[in-house]
Amino acid sequence: VQLQASGGGLVQAGGSLRLSCGPSGRTLSGDSLAWFRQAPGKEREFVAAVRYPTNSIYYADSVKGRFTVSRDNSKKTVYLQMNSLQPEDTAVYYCAARLNWAIDYYNPGQYNNWGQGTQVTVSS
Repeated sequence: VQLQASGGGLVQAGGSLRLSCGPSGRTLSGDSLAWFRQAPGKEREFVAAVRYPTNSIYYADSVKGRFTVSRDNSKKTVYLQMNSLQPEDTAVYYCAARLNWAIDYYNPGQYNNWGQGTQVTVSS
């Protein structure tokens, strides 16, 4: 499955962006979906996830209270609403999918489908 992420851009600190990610093929209704990000020179890090089939939601501590992840199965899309953005949120953001769920959902190695990434830049 090819995932396609969009919605990145340049925003001032305190601003908001909404990222979207959807597949070009089959539905993702049986998948857990996640967002990761990678800043230059750093490892890819977990941001948020929606668990299949419970739709339980998980966030990294660094984004809790500011970011909201959601999924729309009818549109085969997962969203990441990012509010109160800070310069440290600057990174390439990736969506990822895997069938069912993994207990170490924060590990990028547990996901076998990835989007191409979308750049988010937050200026101070």
